[in-house]
Amino acid sequence: MEKTPATGSAVAPPPVEYGTDSITKLEGREAVRKRPGMYIGDTMAYGLHKLVYEVVDNAVDESLAGHCTDIEVVIHVDGSLSVQDNGRGIPVGPHPKFPGKDTLEVVLTELHAGSKFGNGAYKVSGGLHGVGVTCVNFLSEWFKVRVHRNGIVYEQAYAQGVPDTPPREVGTTDKRGTHIAFKPDATVMELVEFNFETLSQRLRELAFLNAGLHIVVRDERTNKEHDFKFDGGISSFVEYLNKSKQTLHDKPISFSTEREGVMLDIAMQWNDGYDERIYTFANNINTHEGGSHLSGFKAALTRTLNSYAEKGSLWKDLKETPTGEDAREGLSAVISVKLTNPQFEGQTKTKLGNSEVKGLVEQMVNDQLGSFLEETPMVAKKVVAKIGDACRARLAARKARETVRRKGVLDGGGLPGKLADCQSRDPNESELYIVEGDSAGGSAKQGRDRRNQAILPLRGKILNVEKARFEKMLTSAEIVTLITALGTGIGAEDYDPEKARYHRIILMTDADVDGSHIRTLLLTFFFRQMPELLQKGYLYIAQPPLYKVTRNKKDQYVKDEHALNEYLLKIASEHARVLTPGGELGGAELKALLEKVITYEERLEKQAKRRDARVVDALVQGARLSAETLTDEAALEAAVKAAYDTFERRMPDVLGRVRHELVQDPEHHTKKLVFHTDVNGAMRETVLDHAFLSSPEYLELSSLRDAFVALGKAPYKVRVDAGEITVFSVQEVLAAVRKDAQRGLGLQRYKGLGEMNPEQLWDTTMNPATRTLLQVRVEDAVESDEIFSLLMGEAVEPRREFIERNALDVQNLDI
Repeated sequence: MEKTPATGSAVAPPPVEYGTDSITKLEGREAVRKRPGMYIGDTMAYGLHKLVYEVVDNAVDESLAGHCTDIEVVIHVDGSLSVQDNGRGIPVGPHPKFPGKDTLEVVLTELHAGSKFGNGAYKVSGGLHGVGVTCVNFLSEWFKVRVHRNGIVYEQAYAQGVPDTPPREVGTTDKRGTHIAFKPDATVMELVEFNFETLSQRLRELAFLNAGLHIVVRDERTNKEHDFKFDGGISSFVEYLNKSKQTLHDKPISFSTEREGVMLDIAMQWNDGYDERIYTFANNINTHEGGSHLSGFKAALTRTLNSYAEKGSLWKDLKETPTGEDAREGLSAVISVKLTNPQFEGQTKTKLGNSEVKGLVEQMVNDQLGSFLEETPMVAKKVVAKIGDACRARLAARKARETVRRKGVLDGGGLPGKLADCQSRDPNESELYIVEGDSAGGSAKQGRDRRNQAILPLRGKILNVEKARFEKMLTSAEIVTLITALGTGIGAEDYDPEKARYHRIILMTDADVDGSHIRTLLLTFFFRQMPELLQKGYLYIAQPPLYKVTRNKKDQYVKDEHALNEYLLKIASEHARVLTPGGELGGAELKALLEKVITYEERLEKQAKRRDARVVDALVQGARLSAETLTDEAALEAAVKAAYDTFERRMPDVLGRVRHELVQDPEHHTKKLVFHTDVNGAMRETVLDHAFLSSPEYLELSSLRDAFVALGKAPYKVRVDAGEITVFSVQEVLAAVRKDAQRGLGLQRYKGLGEMNPEQLWDTTMNPATRTLLQVRVEDAVESDEIFSLLMGEAVEPRREFIERNALDVQNLDI
């Protein structure tokens, strides 16, 4: 409403005429940026990762067409992402139907422009069919494409979908393929931080579903990397799922067949475990919610196996006919269907709705599985015996559940005596703390907010449900107590996640090995028996402080390593001074600079996996090398000399074991600078080329280096309480002030919750205003399943290999 200047009274704005001028049409870039959800689903996590999948899908389509074998996906430190493939490369050159426009630009700016329609260059394709990569371009802060095609390298850059320049030749090459890099536009996307696990799950699936395709995904922010290549397709997927299990038969049962335009690929294998793991796909899309293809498979599996067993009188001793759940106990299976017009439904559009598919899949599985059972009686009898055991166990579990129920537990009639319940009966505001030990439980009960915080102390370590059948699980008093407190019931017949009495279930254990083990046992229980509670986001892990710092006879709890660094930097900046050409540097300015030094060190450390970090450091700080330097021979010689001067001054041990050479880089008409360093008798090669020197990770190092300008040129003078120290690098400045900050400081790594009194426990771990909770989510279901099977399962050898492989990465070892 507007106000008139004279009276200040409100007047209505003039009515807007609804006429022909009111009708507008959004097209192209404007339409996508105005309504991104119409094209990529939403502007949160789903839509953000959809951008990546659209680019990757183009590379996968090249693989399906027989032209691409390798795809690399990299999350960069600046929040951007790149996808490289070795396909044919996007066509470059004038487009016959778009005068004055290059074909590359047409592909990246014209919606529905592509070769996936009619009888184009692709028989089978995924993605949004000509919309995908264009949408990615329109929804990116910046977008860069590099094409290797017909011996020439082409490049083009965009800003929010608008080209900076036409495509241009930048060099020659003997490679082929397309490299696309983009940074999501934060003015359009609500979430712009890529999740490595989310991407890994999808890329692993694509590698399984496209046999022989090699996909690498790397996260430069954390140095995580996964390498996927599975020559056996979905059979390899099933073997991967069962690699930490004892299998009933050596090779997965697999078959491919087609009926009425529906192609079906199935691989399945039973193991000696108790969980069913079935993954379904339709046109390479993971149908998390199942659908008609899963219904058809389940119906056919039960009917075919029951028919085979009854015909051979193999279940004469059973009191009941096995159910579908019995047939699927210990089963790992992958179902992939391809059809012309898939119809998806469900909340996340990942449930196949084509009704005709159920009957077709059922018929195909009946035929193929029936033939397999007849032809391989040894495997068939093992599977049937396993199902018979599952049926007997189910009947025993039912009896055990009835026994427990008769004792007044699991029927909802009463709560366990050790549970200190909260006053609220509203699950949305109620919290359950599952606490390790009676001592910590006692402190938690005294320190809690009784209105909405319930406390359940657990004594000792609960049963490992990964190794136990259902009926054995119900003999564990601690597990029965936990199930009763939660109120959800347990087992296929009784379990109902909607009945959960608390919508925040918080695991609170000590920060030592025993506490970690108890937490892992509890996570195993929830992951295997109550996965819906994880899906709903109900499960959390409390984050008690890791350190107790004593200074001037005052104690302070510090949450973690990062918080400890912050604490030490605060002390350092208050006491230390660095002498610079412009005067003394201290206080907030020094703290901000030291934080950048810490980031610089972390980034250098992540370089160490692929390059000699000492060489990179010398070239960033000493030589100030950049991509432009590679085109100027005089500047390049000066940079090399400066690097060797840095080695001599700061790293004399490196100086005698390093040499360099200049190599032509025809892709960019420049040179590559290659350093060879002797590291413990092995030669290490560090390539500094145009691609690396213009990469986000190197540019960030250069940006951090520029922040060190305030210090002037080394050496540096650092004034601390102990006197004045001379140091020769920014890293040494950090080490000196950090060492001074630790003088007279008592530092204790904190382990036991029971050591805290109720007030301390409330202030540090339970007070909603000050606590930190870690929400448990399943970002990558396949990898999560593998980790639980590996670490908590029966097979010892895979667990030993895992420990040996990761031994050098262990932190906070408690021995």
